[in-house]
Formats: sequence, C-alpha cells, structure tokens
Amino acid sequence: MKESVKDQIFRNVITFFLLILGFIALVPLISVVAMSFSSKAAADMNIVNLLPVGFTLESWKYILTDNGLWRAFFITFAATGVGTALALTVTSLMAYPLSKTEFKMGRLLMLFVIITMIFKAPIVPYFLTVKGMGLFNNPLVLVLPHILTAYNLAIMRTFFKAFPAEVEEAAKIDGCGYFKMLYKIILPSSKAVLTTVGLFYAVTIWNQFQHPLMFIQDTKLFPLQLKIRQLIGGGSEIANVSLVANVNYTEATLSAATVVFAIIPIIAVYPWLQKYFAQGAMLGSVKG
Repeated sequence: MKESVKDQIFRNVITFFLLILGFIALVPLISVVAMSFSSKAAADMNIVNLLPVGFTLESWKYILTDNGLWRAFFITFAATGVGTALALTVTSLMAYPLSKTEFKMGRLLMLFVIITMIFKAPIVPYFLTVKGMGLFNNPLVLVLPHILTAYNLAIMRTFFKAFPAEVEEAAKIDGCGYFKMLYKIILPSSKAVLTTVGLFYAVTIWNQFQHPLMFIQDTKLFPLQLKIRQLIGGGSEIANVSLVANVNYTEATLSAATVVFAIIPIIAVYPWLQKYFAQGAMLGSVKG
C-alpha cells in the first residue's frame, strides 16, 4: 500500500526530531571522548567541546599502563560473564514453570515476585543478611545478588506463555520431559528474549556501584566502577597528576579516558545484539 503524502511528512518530521534527540544524547559522550584525546593545555583552558584540541594519546597511555585498572576490568568482566550466564539459567528455570497453567502454585509465586518489585528490602537488614552469608569482601557479592530480578523474570515468563502449545505437545508425544523440552526446544527458539534479558543483566552487573561500595573494602577486589571512583576521586594519583609539569595530560583528560574505557565494552557488544534486542525489547509489555 502506497504511503500518503501526510504519512510521509509525518514520518520525516518524526525522523528529524529523533535524529536531533539522538545527537543531543550523544553530545556528553562525544565531549568526554574529545577530552580524553586533548592536551593538558587545552583541558586547563577549558576550550575542549566536541573535537579534541591538541590531539594526544598521553592520557590513554597512562591509564592503559595502570595494572590496578586492568585488574578491576577483569574482575568486572568475569563477574559480568559468569553472572549473566548464571542469571539466564536461574531465570529460565523459574520462568518456565511459572508460565504453565497446570502449575497450580504459579499465580501465588508470581504474586510474591511482583511484591518484590514494589517493596524493596531495607538497606540495613539487607546488608546484615548478605554479610552474614560470608559475602563481605568476597567477589561473589558481585554476582549472586543479581542472578534473579522480578522484572526480567516477568519478561521471560511472558515470552514462554506465548510459545506455541502445539510444539510442546508434539515434543511430549516424542518422549520429551520438561527439562529436555526447555533446553532442546524452547531456549534455542528464544534468542530474542534471552538476548534482551541477558543484556539487562549484563549492564546491571557491569555498571554496579552502590552494591560493591557497601560490601567490598579491599582495594584489590574493586570492580571497575569503584576503581574509577578511586582514580578520579580526591587524593588519588590522578587527582594530583596535574602537579607534574612535564606531562601532556591532566586530571580532566585522565578522568575522561577512564570513563570512556569503562563504557567501551558495552558499546562494542550492543551492535551485535541489536537485532535480537529490538525483537525482545517489548516482550514485557505483553499481558502475561
């Protein structure tokens, strides 16, 4: 069906405004990237906007030779990989039975799940509970508290409820049990929801700050976000680096390079997952 003139105008106007909003959203990131490649003099004079001034790689050379930053990066990378895999496993194992009408306790359990979305655990009891489990100054605290969230569970449950019942019935006739059906038939056909939920979990674990701030005091166990805070905070080596006269970087350029370093992995992964994410992003809006 041919698009009318009014529809074309409307689509072009919406596209124009979305491009403007997209550019506005990118301006802060572009500015930080430009600052990370700018010289000390340009940063001190505050003349860096959207393009580097006095282009230099000195800031990047400095942070990429920081062993502590790389240690924090690999701690966060490992926590994100292990945590996302474990979270998808646990979430799928819980969402699948909750999607079945024959599971009589499903509605009651889902009610409890929804309650956890509304009422959050108080900070002090939560801290004492997690600490009592031996997770204080323990790298597992970066993973275990994030392996199941109510919102992601609701998304996956909604997707499983919409899965064709005929396929499952045919699998049952062929002798498939529930576990075999889940891992041999349903999950291989669920790339959209797995990618969407997996991306939600990965971003949460990668960007976590308040959680490790409460439970990790050993600087050798700092994840990336805490390490960045340590580097750009007052009294750190970066905060005092501007006192050195014979270098071509300053606190502002080093802080910018560190921030960009932290977000590169997420930005690099997203394009590979975009087509699945687009398919699954609205799954949670379907009534379950």
